[in-house]
This record gives sequence, structure tokens and C-alpha cells, in this order.
Amino acid sequence: MVAFRREKYVPAGGPAGGDGGRGGDVIFKVDEGLNTLMDFRYRRHFKAHNGESGMSKGKHGKGAEDLYIAVPPGTVVRNIETNEVIADLTVHEEEAIIAKGGRGGRGNIRFATPQNPAPQIAENGEPGEELEIELELKVIADVGLIGFPSVGKSTLLSVLSAAKPKIGSYPFTTLVPNLGMVDVGDGRHFVMADMPGIIEGAAEGVGLGLEFLRHIERTHVLLHVLDMSGLEGCDAFEDYMTIQKELQEYDESLLEKPQIIVANKMDMPDAEVMYELFMNQLSELHLNEMPPIYKVSAVAHKNLQPLILKTAELLAEEKAKPPEEIIGKDTILYTLEQEPEPFQIQRDPDGTWVIIGQEIERLYHMTNLDFDESLMRFSRQMRHMGIDDALRERGAKDGDLVRIDDFIFEFVD
Repeated sequence: MVAFRREKYVPAGGPAGGDGGRGGDVIFKVDEGLNTLMDFRYRRHFKAHNGESGMSKGKHGKGAEDLYIAVPPGTVVRNIETNEVIADLTVHEEEAIIAKGGRGGRGNIRFATPQNPAPQIAENGEPGEELEIELELKVIADVGLIGFPSVGKSTLLSVLSAAKPKIGSYPFTTLVPNLGMVDVGDGRHFVMADMPGIIEGAAEGVGLGLEFLRHIERTHVLLHVLDMSGLEGCDAFEDYMTIQKELQEYDESLLEKPQIIVANKMDMPDAEVMYELFMNQLSELHLNEMPPIYKVSAVAHKNLQPLILKTAELLAEEKAKPPEEIIGKDTILYTLEQEPEPFQIQRDPDGTWVIIGQEIERLYHMTNLDFDESLMRFSRQMRHMGIDDALRERGAKDGDLVRIDDFIFEFVD
């Protein structure tokens, strides 16, 4: 604000315009009670409030309250323009500032000098950050069930936990991950997720593709469920190799996760023959060390407890490992970047000179055009940045039009 102190018996009161308050930040906060991003389907624009304007008698405006937006755990926030990961929110009540509010503009009390004791200069508030983002939800679970459609993943989850996933004898019964809490029986528990079925080409988005693959990045242990019934011409070893290939093509680090092979549907008549054939092929592939494998029947509830105990053992080993800094798909990699140029000069077809650049546009938006002194100050700032000289070098002549954002003025040589 531009204001002056006018009180009886107070001669030469001087400038008394206070500063404006800062704008609010837009902050995402994890709420473990949420499990979908459905709320963002119906509301897509979020804006924090402006701070209060400065007042007379040197009173500062109040800063705006921050805008908090609840998101489920497992939310990845990505800048659409740069594809950079801004935040990866996994822990309850974890917060991340997505867009910062601008600082408040300074009142004329800040610009008083011995040479200019009564300035008529005040700043507008600094523009806050504005960006377009993409939200992606990756389910957080300790253990993930992976495998081709209809191999019995949902059935296995339903008998190991209290989850009630949709079960059917057709592919892609599961369209979204289902979570269930598994009780080991000795006081330990872990969260298991039944992932949507995968088919060949999933890494390129075939079938449910990325809908499946993005979620298993969060898990510590994978249970690879295979159908040993031999029905419908399925080949367990071929299915196993296909999924391993898709994991590698999506992200090689997924193959480093501990895997347990679950030979399911062992209650079927030809299951033992198919299992022996599979083991012979698997032993040729893994000459040094075979992955743990368990023969189970989810429908008949057979041999499930040893599988649970082994899963809990591997999970405890994984969680005991120190965290490693691995550069992956959603890791922020900091690199040295050159500072952007303070301004650039272009020319419109109608001959108008156009000045663009983050710094010059910020200065323009913070200039209060209602006061001549503010305009003069902005002119000095442009001259100090070298804009006048740059326009002359480009061939600007006296009287040419110059535009900064929506502000148009004449160039005076």
C-alpha cells in the first residue's frame, strides 16, 4: 500500500504503507483413510487464497492460510510439462508443497530513502507458482500376487485373508488391485495385494498392462502364481518366462525383488505331471540357485501355512535391509542446470517487439502501474537488465511498440 501518516501534531509523518501478506501454498497431505483418486475426477482445479493487502499506519496484511489437499498413500505427483516427479507420498500425514505462494508486495514504507523520503512506490504481490500435474496411485502392499489371468490369484487372496475379491472363471476378473491382511499366526501380519492379471505385451500397455505393473513397484516380495492344472492348453513354464520378460522390460529392478513360485491348482488330476515338467524346465534355467517353490491348492486350502511362513520370512529380511538409493523411474535426479536467461526478445508479425522471460515477467507483475514512481522504477529495472541496449541491437527505433505480457508501451531511444 502507498499511504502516509497524517496525524495532528505529527509533522512530516512520512510513508506508512504496510506490506501485503504472502499467498498460501498448495500442500498435499497423505490420509491413510483414502484409497482412490476419485475425488480428483470431479474437481481438477485448486487455488490457494491471496494474502491480505497492506494497510495504512505501517500495518502488514495477514498471510493466507495454506490449502491442504488430502491424497491416499502411494500417490505420485508428476509435473506434466517436465515429467519430473515432484513428490512420492507414502506415509500417513506426510506433506509435500506442490505449488508455493508468492511473497507479499512491499509497501511504500520500504522504499523511503534520504534522497526520496516520501516515495509513492508499492509492489504488487509476487505471482504464486502455477502448474499442471498428473497424479498416479500405486498400491502400497508388502506382498504382491502376480501371474496370468485366471491362475487363482484372487482365490488365494480370499483364503489367506479376509478380503472378498471378485472371483470368476474368465480373464481379467480383477480390474483393480485388492488388498488383504494376512495373519501369519505368531503375531505377525502383512498386507497382500492381488494384482490385475498380466499378458504378453503388458510393458507396452497391452491388456491391463501398466495398471498391473505400476503397483508391484511398491511391494517387497512377489508371489508368482502359476496354473498347474494343464487346462485350456496353458503352459506353466511359458507363462513364467513371459511374465519375467514383462517385468524386465518395464523395470529391471523388479526382477531383484524376492520371488516365491506358487504352483496352484495341485488338486487337479494332471497337476503332478505338469509340475514335474515345469520343475525340469525350471532347473535348466536356474542352474545355480532355484527360487523357492510351493505346491498349493487355494480351493482345497492345501499347503498354505508353509507358504505364509516363507513369505513372512522373506518379507522380514527385505525390511531389515538398509534402504538403497536406486535411480529408478520415479526417483528425482538432481543435476546442474544453467540459470534461464532473464529475458528474450522476439518480434510479432505486426512489428511489435515482445519481451519474454521468467524474471522480467515477475518484475512486471509486481509493478503497481497506478503510480508513476512505480513505472519509473520498472523502467530503471529494465535498463539495468540490459533490455534497452538489447532492443537497440535488434534494430528497435524510437516509437516502436514493445510488449511485456499484456503491457504495451513505446520504445524511446
